[in-house]
Amino acid sequence: MAASGSALRMRGISKTFPGVKALSDVSLCAEYGRVHAIVGENGAGKSTLMKILSGAYPPSAGTTEVDGAEVRMRKPADAQKLGIRMVHQELNLVPDLSVAENVYLGRMPRRRGFVDRAAMLRDTKAVLEELGAAIDPKVRLGELSISQQQLVEIAKAYSAGPRIIVLDEPTSSLSEHETAALFRILRTMKAAGIAIIYISHRLKEVLEIADDVTVLRDGRLIDTRPAAGITAAEMIRLMVGREVTNVFPKTPSEIGTPVLKVVGLGDGRDFQDISFEVRAGEILGLTGLVGAGRTELARAIFGLTPASEGRIEINGMAAAITSPAAAVKAGIAYVPEDRKDSGIIPSMSVRENISLPVLRRLSRLGRVSMSADRRLATKYTRDFAIAPPDPERRIEQLSGGNQQKAVIARWLSTSPSVLILDEPTRGVDVGAKAEIHRIIGELVAGGMAVVMISSELPEVLGVCDRVVVMRDGRASPPVARAEFSEERIMALATGEAAA
Repeated sequence: MAASGSALRMRGISKTFPGVKALSDVSLCAEYGRVHAIVGENGAGKSTLMKILSGAYPPSAGTTEVDGAEVRMRKPADAQKLGIRMVHQELNLVPDLSVAENVYLGRMPRRRGFVDRAAMLRDTKAVLEELGAAIDPKVRLGELSISQQQLVEIAKAYSAGPRIIVLDEPTSSLSEHETAALFRILRTMKAAGIAIIYISHRLKEVLEIADDVTVLRDGRLIDTRPAAGITAAEMIRLMVGREVTNVFPKTPSEIGTPVLKVVGLGDGRDFQDISFEVRAGEILGLTGLVGAGRTELARAIFGLTPASEGRIEINGMAAAITSPAAAVKAGIAYVPEDRKDSGIIPSMSVRENISLPVLRRLSRLGRVSMSADRRLATKYTRDFAIAPPDPERRIEQLSGGNQQKAVIARWLSTSPSVLILDEPTRGVDVGAKAEIHRIIGELVAGGMAVVMISSELPEVLGVCDRVVVMRDGRASPPVARAEFSEERIMALATGEAAA
């Protein structure tokens, strides 16, 4: 493997789909032993460019050189033969297979015609140890946390002896603590001379890990610079073509009386003895390391999974939350973390996704009033600046940020008193983050109580009024805004004595 020099040159890459020019004359150069970050809003062309590099799409124009030689990739297998490996945001693993079987999926070592399981376990253990990942290669993958599965995905790419690795939003499911562990792995790869292409919306991380930064906007190359010569504010300006002064603005609101009260809630497995309250006009942050029990708690409050102990009160009255329907009736709405699998219904339009939980309210004599349905969807499409502003478009054709705004709109259509948002800006670009936080700010200014689960500390510290930190299924007492600091929150999340 080359230790230095040019690993990849993409020159004048363009890609046209019917009616859409996704890329126009984009060039990219990545070097061995360096991390090259690519940033841009959703729809900027990052994924299309990487699909061309990985052989999933042919370019409409332009050339690609790997290690100085021009190449043509007609399928992903061609890219893999050239030493190019992709680690996608959506994990491409098999839960029912072991870690070792996933790492060597499709290329398992053989001996006398049979899979050499001893060699596979030995090699997987060596790769995981080299990456500093303490994971048993024999364990079933589905038993691991999302963050551990992400490390297995990276080990799978690394074990193939790649020359170029592409990481697409690798930290979207990781806490800051786990991100630091991932960065140690990336530095190991850099030292091994691998060229790393790193795609992320988290600009602080880009500045920490990247050597070079390329900014794309609307399918065009805006600039490529050394990371040491650019700031987060400058990246944002280049990405969106305008100033975004504060991605996490704090909207002033009047804090009222408690709306949601959780007392001694537990499920006997993932969390126990959880107590807190959320007041009208307040954003209560719920944070902690991945696997701390945050999502499981939210699902129990919304009636998706049963709680075995404790109680929930809404506006001072005990609420029997035995199902999502009971939660909605009590005034609770929940926007889940996994937008793709649990949030949107891809085959339906934006209008159908928004009106889904209130069809009974929009019906007369058993038939949905299409005029009322369209009015509801048009209102939220306009108020939330969903783009393109077409309620009849299939929601899967929208960017991640616009899909998220539509999911939030769906649950607001139920007129809740409490809105629980699980990682509301995960995987969305900086412009969409600002828009989503504008919407949340307007909701609390109108008196809604909001619980926001987030692994992104700048987001938590920027918008929340109080923060509850979870660790190993237990919750800290709420931390007041006046006492916020990254050090304090991380100390509570990791159990350090400094907390």
